[in-house]
Amino acid sequence: MTRERGESLIGRNLLAGAEPDPAGDSGHEEHPPRMGFFTDTSVCIGCKACEVACKEWNAIPEDGLEFTGMSYDNTQGLDGSTWRHVAFIEQNKPLAQEESGDGESGLRWLMSSDVCKHCTHAACLDVCPTGSLFRTEFGTVVVQEDICNGCGYCVPACPYGVIDQRPEDGRVFKCTLCYDRLGAGQEPACAKACPTDSIQFGPLDELRERAAARVEDLHGAGVSDARLYGHDPEDGVGGDGAFFLLLDEPEVYGLPPDPVVTTRDLPSMWRHAGAAALTLLGGVAAVFAAHGRTGGKR
Repeated sequence: MTRERGESLIGRNLLAGAEPDPAGDSGHEEHPPRMGFFTDTSVCIGCKACEVACKEWNAIPEDGLEFTGMSYDNTQGLDGSTWRHVAFIEQNKPLAQEESGDGESGLRWLMSSDVCKHCTHAACLDVCPTGSLFRTEFGTVVVQEDICNGCGYCVPACPYGVIDQRPEDGRVFKCTLCYDRLGAGQEPACAKACPTDSIQFGPLDELRERAAARVEDLHGAGVSDARLYGHDPEDGVGGDGAFFLLLDEPEVYGLPPDPVVTTRDLPSMWRHAGAAALTLLGGVAAVFAAHGRTGGKR
């Protein structure tokens, strides 16, 4: 059984902090294990094969071939026509934590393939009025473009700034984690095209174990800055379906350091609004009652 189209997930999207099971919470019974991405940025070579594969498979239009002059990365960021984006980050920091012999501080590249996080607590689902956004049996979040009315409510709701509207018609688009390929037992196009296995796909629990072991290996090799981002089910979005191994602070990669689901306080806000409305109605009723007792005379 799946969620009826248009049914609200507010109050059902695990906001109470229950054991994360996004697919089950959305009405999928006997669903497969939750699937996701683990992106190991330490082995990303910036080839952008994932960007190309994503566009080819999903028939995404090109989003400009402009030379920005800001970086070797000219796709700049995620938007409605870029569902995978490889960031190029230059740092005046020596490789292997060692100063070069000539007194220079050195230069290193940080490269990371960013994507929709397929959050456990997905605010975009909570605010969508048409049911265009839905949770799949794999625990991922997908947009049905034929149902989207272009209201744009989901755009500011995303704590990562991932989902975006196309200017041509206002409808929103984002990574689907290749939902059509998953249904056929195939891995997403970006993971299939990645030549270094920087993008790894599989059951989320297995990916988390693999990621923890990878961090241990890097720490043992002297890479003390290695850390995981988005893997923790106890964080502000309940953990991400697409998480990362980073070699620096999240802000360096353009990621929020402590993301929180933007609809977290909706239940209490509605309760307060309801209480305020009842108080107002009570006051109005009292005025009319007093008016009736006096017969309208002052």
